[in-house]
Amino acid sequence: MVAEPRRTTAVLRQVALHDLRFFVRVGILPHEAELAQPLAIDLVVWVRGGGDAWPVIDYRDLWAIADGVVSRGPLEYLEAIAEAIGEGCLARLPVERVRVAVRKPHVTLPGPLAGAEVVLEVERRA
Repeated sequence: MVAEPRRTTAVLRQVALHDLRFFVRVGILPHEAELAQPLAIDLVVWVRGGGDAWPVIDYRDLWAIADGVVSRGPLEYLEAIAEAIGEGCLARLPVERVRVAVRKPHVTLPGPLAGAEVVLEVERRA
């Protein structure tokens, strides 16, 4: 009889919400602090487990963390939004890693563009 090999890899499951949409006051320009504009967020978390032993991630919790951050407005920087959401996920959920992408389609620049995006990835330290 051959012994089963020991697993030497980490097994992670990804749970994601894509294109969460909010209408918030965001930006550092005076008109951005007064007038709400669209903001889109992708939120991906990874949980560690295997077999039947996987933590359950409730989508409502992911939504609530993102909504709690953007509802604080007015917001200044996309980087701060992404960081607060990422840290909130690590603090409140049994996740190993978080990826947050925050997109602002209406950016005031002198030329045409689809929008600005900031992406943050953060991992739990052992």
